[in-house]
Amino acid sequence: MLRSLSNLPWRLKALGGTVLVLLMVQESVCFVVPKGQTLTDWSECLDWALHIAVAIIFVYIAWGSTGTRSFWCLQVACWCTLLVTNTIWTYYGVVLHHEVPGLFVGDILLFLAGVPMFAGLMLRPHRRAGHAPFRFIDLPLLVLWWLSLYLFFVTPWQYVIPDEVRYWPNYNAVLLAEDMVAIGLLLFLWWDSAGKWKRFYGSFLGAQTLIAAAAYLANHAIETKSYYPGSWYDALIDVAVTWFAVTALLGWGLAPEPTGEESIQQTPGRWTTIVAMLAVLSIPALAAWALLSSSAPPQVTRFRVLVALVTISLMGCLIFVKQQGLARELARTNRILHDASLTDPLTGCRNRRYFDSTIAVDVNHVLRCYADGRDLSRRDLIFYLIDADRFKEINDTFGHGAGDRVLMEIVGRINTAIRLSDILVRWGGDEFLVVSRYTDRKEADALANRLLNVISSRPFTVDAEGHTFPLTCSIGWAAFPWLVARPDAFTYTEVLGFADRALYEAKQTGRNRAIDVQTAAKLLKGLDSSKAPAPRV
Repeated sequence: MLRSLSNLPWRLKALGGTVLVLLMVQESVCFVVPKGQTLTDWSECLDWALHIAVAIIFVYIAWGSTGTRSFWCLQVACWCTLLVTNTIWTYYGVVLHHEVPGLFVGDILLFLAGVPMFAGLMLRPHRRAGHAPFRFIDLPLLVLWWLSLYLFFVTPWQYVIPDEVRYWPNYNAVLLAEDMVAIGLLLFLWWDSAGKWKRFYGSFLGAQTLIAAAAYLANHAIETKSYYPGSWYDALIDVAVTWFAVTALLGWGLAPEPTGEESIQQTPGRWTTIVAMLAVLSIPALAAWALLSSSAPPQVTRFRVLVALVTISLMGCLIFVKQQGLARELARTNRILHDASLTDPLTGCRNRRYFDSTIAVDVNHVLRCYADGRDLSRRDLIFYLIDADRFKEINDTFGHGAGDRVLMEIVGRINTAIRLSDILVRWGGDEFLVVSRYTDRKEADALANRLLNVISSRPFTVDAEGHTFPLTCSIGWAAFPWLVARPDAFTYTEVLGFADRALYEAKQTGRNRAIDVQTAAKLLKGLDSSKAPAPRV
């Protein structure tokens, strides 16, 4: 532990030293100065300064954290709430010179201070969190739940029917329940962690147990009128506060551990969501208990039912907001997954699944144009099958990593030669298909020549050392419809077959060339005469 603290930045060391000095002075004052206003002034001021120093430590650590920032920000919220409460007590004791009232409105701040603390713990900061959209709404649900518990059990005896005798047992009960939740959660985190994180959680557990016990004893002393500012109860609480400061210093620089958990069901935010849903389900049960219980006065029963109704309504609004956000996130994720299923993961261009799902629309558009007798220009589909020449030599000589690099560069070069309306598809291996839409077959050879030139214009870089490899390509292409006079005589798949035969011919006759539809037609003389391909129109 001392080795970990010795590696702290000098600012944190200075703050830690300040906390220790304040604690020693506070302990000395509590046991040396006699009971009275002087003890109250010194004790309250030192306790206030101690809380400020501890809060600054948490703020500094939250500011410098990365993977655990959400956890530390919630701890900052906890200590800022405690600081506000401590400021109110200091004002009563030092400025007004009288004790805080027994039924004190500020008691709720002490209760609510624990909510962000264990909400942060439920994030399980030692585990690397997955993406859980709109998880932040679970925290307001938890805060609302804990607030409703306070309003349900404590507030009726504070405002509806003021009764200090019933107030304190209920207040201590809900505070004890909150502390037990925090301690149980810390025990689980201590068991679930290892190394520095286990030491951090162990220290956190010790500090939380001590402050829970000290607060319970102090509240009991307040209830029995035996408490006074600067008593040994305050000394014990300040030891626990200092322990929290040491715990925070032990957490400096801690990063989430890799877990290998890939399922969203195992991410830390899952625990927050489960507890939040259990909290929502508990409110109707509390309302039923209030109605069926005959021990409470009617005014208290009505107040409790009203609290339950308002709470469940507000929770419903929060859940609605969360569900709407999740629905939008799900739709966005589905769009991303759908797009990914239609994209080649290596090159980023479209895949054959995309082609199969969209080609019917383009084919129908072409057939409608021919059937309606519209302007014959810019209404053809041209299929260009492109195959890299001697690509296998790259894989054999430089490895498949170099081959992947070349494939990505081929895609980049092809994209510079085609139009935005054209579609580039990875057809398989080192073979690509360009579907040129809204074009004229009379201009088809121009794009074929551009594709040949852009591929062979300069050598391809095959590795990080700068080695290059000259590469060319072979192209076979055909236009749809094959017959202008009979647009539906051949299907687009048959036309693709013509382009494939033309590509084969380009490979066989020397590579680095484009074979057009006329050459492909010569290769198809064996077809039935009713479907004999005519010369290019």
